[in-house]
Amino acid sequence: MRPSSRTSLLSATLACVAMLLVLALRGADAAEIILSAQDAPAVRQFTAALAAQRPEDQVRFVPIGELAIGTLPPPTTRLILIGEDALVWRLKTAIESPTLIMRVNRLEARRWLNGQRPENVTLLWNDPPLDRQLKLLRLLLPHVRRVGVLFDADSQHLLEPLRQAAAPLQLEIVAREWPNPRDSRPLLELLNDSDVLLGFEAPSLYNPLTAKSLLLTSYARQRALIGPNAPFVRAGSLSSTYSDQDDWLQSLDELLDQPPASWPRALYPTHFKVLSNPQVARALGIALDDDAELARRLAAGEHSR
Repeated sequence: MRPSSRTSLLSATLACVAMLLVLALRGADAAEIILSAQDAPAVRQFTAALAAQRPEDQVRFVPIGELAIGTLPPPTTRLILIGEDALVWRLKTAIESPTLIMRVNRLEARRWLNGQRPENVTLLWNDPPLDRQLKLLRLLLPHVRRVGVLFDADSQHLLEPLRQAAAPLQLEIVAREWPNPRDSRPLLELLNDSDVLLGFEAPSLYNPLTAKSLLLTSYARQRALIGPNAPFVRAGSLSSTYSDQDDWLQSLDELLDQPPASWPRALYPTHFKVLSNPQVARALGIALDDDAELARRLAAGEHSR
């Protein structure tokens, strides 16, 4: 055999050994990941997308009803639970598996947690982070100072973290309690005392029954509403940050690459987008940047911290 042939054979053999070594290492690090929620096509689609994104892991879906009556998974299994029903089940179940709980907002979690925070549980908040919404507001309306906020008994606890997030941006939070959405007087007073409204995900305040009155009253006073979420932007608010399925998949992928012991107790998805309503912007005389550019600028600010 000529030297060049022996060299080629040796190179091919080493490449094969290297590939086998990589596959062996991946197999050793492979994790079992169970997604659980109320059974629905969208959840199964999400499971399939995560499995395609992490081919080295064993990713499968188990409906929450089957998980509740079956043998509990071992501590090495990583659980991803989706929705309020799954949160309630996890809080009532003695289980050692590290758990990521998605699609719950701060108000829902507060109602069920009652001040407790079980070990090995990470809450992935579904509602947009307050500081991110305020920074979006600052990008869109750089000259405003007074930010009006409606609250009720369930959402009052969000005011203090909101004020803490507003202070570095030189924004003043003007809050009014709105115990009865049928009574428009608190809203009218707030509109008189503020430059812009910021909504957070409080279903008792921001829902299909209140949307029309709230939006029409706000725009009659030439006040924009930021948030509380993407569906409200489609209904007529100015803009909001949000995370779609691709953002959640990327955020989960980054978390699952880390050992569960390093998972934080709670966090927002690190990936997100911006949705704005151009018609509302034109009606209020507000110049809008491209949504992708707004998201890029917000993300750049978060990554630079």
